[in-house]
Parts: sequence; structure tokens; C-alpha cells
Amino acid sequence: SFEIKKGEIVGLLGPNGAGKTTTMKIITGFMPPSAGDVLVGNVSVTEDSLNVRKKIGYLPENNPLYQDMLVSEYLTFAGRMHGMSYSQIKENLKKVLKECALEDRVNQSIGNLSKGLRQRVGLAQALISDPEILILDEPTEGLDPNQIVEIRELIKKIGAEKTVILSSHI
Repeated sequence: SFEIKKGEIVGLLGPNGAGKTTTMKIITGFMPPSAGDVLVGNVSVTEDSLNVRKKIGYLPENNPLYQDMLVSEYLTFAGRMHGMSYSQIKENLKKVLKECALEDRVNQSIGNLSKGLRQRVGLAQALISDPEILILDEPTEGLDPNQIVEIRELIKKIGAEKTVILSSHI
């Protein structure tokens, strides 16, 4: 059992196979627990996973992006999947593009971006709905040292306003 308070940045650390990704999938409602329960703001993942998911922004380990979409198209699509109106998306899009330093990439194809920039697009996707909690599975995996520093700084900045759970085997 563990509890994470609002505004904390918590790291799940351990070797591959330790259960970090499984724990994140259970918290996000992508996988049911075999026993027990997870409460997110007193809402049970097993009883009301839809409302739990509305509170969470999730960046999975392999960052599944549509390579043929423009950054703006993908983030609009992600917002619609969260049930956001176009006016909400337009408002939040400006904020996440600025936060993730993607303002000058908005009309570029995701497939033409570097791995570090694609990771920022994935982070922007997790932030588009303005979630209370941000869950990032191995957010710096495969990035070069400079990109790792940039992503960590971005996570610290976001952690000032949101609860962040991230995993790493490093």
C-alpha cells in the first residue's frame, strides 16, 4: 500500500519485470487488479474506472503516436478522445504546446520529428485534458543525455502543479 499526495513527484524504480508498468496500468484502469483496489481521489478503479481515467494523463512506455498526423491534429484527436469540446482543446492546446516547447512544431508530421520531440508530443497528449495526475512510464527511455535533462526539467515544472508518477529502471 502507498499514498501519493497532490503535487508530489513519485518515482517507481526497479529492474525490468519488477511490476512498474503493471502498477501503472492498474492505476490507469488499463488492467484490472488481481486483488485489492486502487483509489484515485476516493474513486475506485475497479468500481468507476471511467471517472478515474478522467483525472489521469498517461504516457505509456512505447508512446504510441500516429506518425502520419500533424502534431496539432494528433493533440486535437487526443483531446476529443478525452471528451473535450473543440473550444476546450483550442484553449489547452496553446498551453501544452508552450509547456512542452512544441509551438514551432505544431504543423509538422509526427513521423518527421526526432525521438525527443516525439516524446514531448506524447507528454503533450497526456497533458491536453489538464489532468490532476500525470503517469509517465519510462519517459526518458531511449533519449540522448540532453533530451533526458530537458524531459526531467519539464517533469519538475509540471510537478509543481500536478501529481506525477513516473517509472524508471535507472
